[in-house]
Amino acid sequence: MTEGDDTDRDGTAADDELTYADAGVDIDASEAATAALIGAVGGDVEGEGTDSDYAGLIDIGDRYLALATDGVGTKLLVAEALGDYSTIGIDCVAMNVNDLVAAGVRPVAFVDYLAVEEPDERFSEQVGEGLSRGAELADMALVGGETAVMPDVIKGLDLAGTCAGLAPKDGVFDGSARPGDALVGWRSSGIHSNGLTLAREATTREHAYDDPCPFDGYETIGEALLEPTRIYADLLGPLRDHDVHGAAHVTGGGWTNLERLGDNGYVVDDPFDSQPVFEFVQSEGKVSDEEMHRTFNMGTGFVAAVDPADADALAEATDGRVIGRVDDGDASVSIRGLTL
Repeated sequence: MTEGDDTDRDGTAADDELTYADAGVDIDASEAATAALIGAVGGDVEGEGTDSDYAGLIDIGDRYLALATDGVGTKLLVAEALGDYSTIGIDCVAMNVNDLVAAGVRPVAFVDYLAVEEPDERFSEQVGEGLSRGAELADMALVGGETAVMPDVIKGLDLAGTCAGLAPKDGVFDGSARPGDALVGWRSSGIHSNGLTLAREATTREHAYDDPCPFDGYETIGEALLEPTRIYADLLGPLRDHDVHGAAHVTGGGWTNLERLGDNGYVVDDPFDSQPVFEFVQSEGKVSDEEMHRTFNMGTGFVAAVDPADADALAEATDGRVIGRVDDGDASVSIRGLTL
């Protein structure tokens, strides 16, 4: 963009406050479409399956087989712009594994699906290296996958995967927080793999992905956006060892994910500080505080509701800390002076 130009590429005034919907993702519409899909699919065969908010659970006798599926999203466009696909495989694994952990399930195997416009050994190798590293971090098997070449459908590439896990029936979290519970949180590594449509729109108003990064830790802006999603698989043992009632993976929808734990008031009075990338995105896009917290993890990527008697012990057994509490009241999240 030339100096003094006050419009972005689609003609929107750069002074305008940017929202996720403006950038192209309407969360409410997305949730309505998902609900319609679930309604059309219908229920499980009686007695054979159930589901949590994060995984489908299949009764296989003395335990559950669990399945989760997810992709990397528009973070792929940043990778494409920089020609660096080395970390998106980690993201693909993380988005699935973290959902299983939030359900109380141990991930055991992962299969990927790579759809491309045209085959390219270089980026395929980089994607594979990332997938292998992600599986290693999650301590599970990478059991293969599928590559599809579809030039009439795909522009560039898309990457998704499915993770299988196992859990004893008494090991699955019931997913319901109780008033009086403490909230224990764990730091994120950055933006993770949600909200990139908004982050990309904000940062490219005045910058290119290969511009020098204005904060420490990264050479370019794109490198900061590509920081791989933290994998929380190492938390599962401590979560099971303490009286955890439910957990939330803070992904799409940001902090409103806590409401998946039930119709309570969630008071977050000591969240982890947001990484500089969030301040940069907010400043460049003139994004409101509320929109930021409804879109991004803002520094805390995983939260568990736990009996208050166990909260400190859980935090001390991991790198977490007590960040808040669960109150009676209508479903809401209170954080940094906001009510979401």
